[in-house]
Amino acid sequence: MTAPRHTMPPSLDDIAALAEAARDALPPVYRGPARAVALRVEDFAADDILSEMGIDDPFELSGLYDGIPLTERSVMDQPDRPDTIWLFRRPILDEWVEREEVSLDMLVAHVLVHELAHHFGWSDNDIAAIDRWWE
Repeated sequence: MTAPRHTMPPSLDDIAALAEAARDALPPVYRGPARAVALRVEDFAADDILSEMGIDDPFELSGLYDGIPLTERSVMDQPDRPDTIWLFRRPILDEWVEREEVSLDMLVAHVLVHELAHHFGWSDNDIAAIDRWWE
């Protein structure tokens, strides 16, 4: 018996649900603070973001942290919006298709953890302790 084939790609809401599940699976010490970061899922990054980052191909950006990293915050900072992690569905789905051996939930978790690393100021070793996705 073969596995059922999906006729529709995962939606924005599907990707958001996977990201929420990945955030809920973080070690307890990070889970609460990570919930203070807003999660947004769009098909692609906005043109102004791509231009600002010098990215010509919107498929090259699968996630983005927008905020002031905790390691750089000052009591003098007056944020004008919440820290936000943006996940871009179409680049994530393209990478998922290219990496046949990686499940979509693992890939979404990987992108989320990478963006959380910007927020928390994690080193590569900190990331590796949480996200062992290459194994």
